[in-house]
Amino acid sequence: MAGRAQPSGPAACGGGAPGLLPLLLLLLSAAAIIPRGDGQNLVTEDVTVVEGDVATISCRVKNSDDSVIQLLNPNRQTIYFRDFRPLKDSRFQLVNFSNSELRVSLTNVSISDEGRYFCQLYTDPPQEIYTTITVLVPPRNLVIDIQKEVAVEGEEIELNCTAMASRPATTIRWFKGNKELTGKSEVEQWSDMYTVTSQLVLKVGREDDGVPVICLVDHPAVKDLQTQRYLEVMYKPQVRVSQNYPVQGLTREGEPLELTCAAFGKPQPTDMRWLRVDDEMPQHVVVSGSNLLISNLNKTDNGTYRCEASNAVGKSHADYMLFVYDTTATTEPAVHDSRAGEEGAIRSVDHAVVGGVVAVVVFAMLCLLIVLGRYFARHKGTYFTHEAKGADDAADADTAIINAEGGQNNSEEKKEYFI
Repeated sequence: MAGRAQPSGPAACGGGAPGLLPLLLLLLSAAAIIPRGDGQNLVTEDVTVVEGDVATISCRVKNSDDSVIQLLNPNRQTIYFRDFRPLKDSRFQLVNFSNSELRVSLTNVSISDEGRYFCQLYTDPPQEIYTTITVLVPPRNLVIDIQKEVAVEGEEIELNCTAMASRPATTIRWFKGNKELTGKSEVEQWSDMYTVTSQLVLKVGREDDGVPVICLVDHPAVKDLQTQRYLEVMYKPQVRVSQNYPVQGLTREGEPLELTCAAFGKPQPTDMRWLRVDDEMPQHVVVSGSNLLISNLNKTDNGTYRCEASNAVGKSHADYMLFVYDTTATTEPAVHDSRAGEEGAIRSVDHAVVGGVVAVVVFAMLCLLIVLGRYFARHKGTYFTHEAKGADDAADADTAIINAEGGQNNSEEKKEYFI
């Protein structure tokens, strides 16, 4: 047992240093590797480390009796024999040494360091277990390529996100704003490294302009690795007509009307014009840029007024339906509604329908008055007939009235005629 503790023995295992101990070599070559049993037992754990970081290997002994512990690399070269390092690799450093533990650190870990490392305990018979170092490599580059830098609403665009040279292969996730989307991924392997490309096909609208599309990586070697591109979407104008004067009031004869047209698009609309749908614009209407002014309303101005705006993408419009009321009008009309639409869409109020409804109401009222008149007239005739009751034997109507009243003096006052 004393011979095993000599420092010259492990040097031979590490790199052929002088002063080799033949007995130690014989023991190393002839020792049988047996599983752990009763008595002393070796304990270790597997190590997972990110490339460039530090890996720590620990060989521990339970129920130690001061037997020699050594650590070997995957090529079976001795890294440490007790607290002596025969291997000429300064990246290995002793962290702790005692009768019950040999702990060694490996700095700046690379893919070439991956593999099995052996812990040996020189008992009779010798014991050996191994620990595996796994090296994780995060993606070296994360890039989004977009098919079109500037898209038009309604188009489909293609985005590709590539995560290069990772180990293991990474998982790519897509987000548009806060909403997760589904892409299609392909994996290519080069030696021990993996390159993953994910493709996303996206149909864009005006609401997507300025929204970030995010490519996010799921990988055990890295957290919160992502890149993003902001969408740029062009769209045709959105048009709105507002009534400046009168403010939410009746549009009466003789009073002014002022309308304003607002248009927003990408690119910003450069062409804006007013027109009257299905009729010519009245000569007294003044158009100044986005404003339309009628200083003295009259009923000939009734109709639909349209504001059109266009840009490089297309053309849109909004309509204003004008109905001019008499100066005596007191009933609040329905609110004038500015309704936007696509080119060729015309929405207007059918004034004939309104007139027809009014005519029906007037006719119904006349009929009611006639019926009431006939009703009252009939009751009035019945009253006068009873007044002459008892004069059936008279020769004529005058005599009947005189007889009914009982005297000549009242004949003129009670005389009534029926037509």
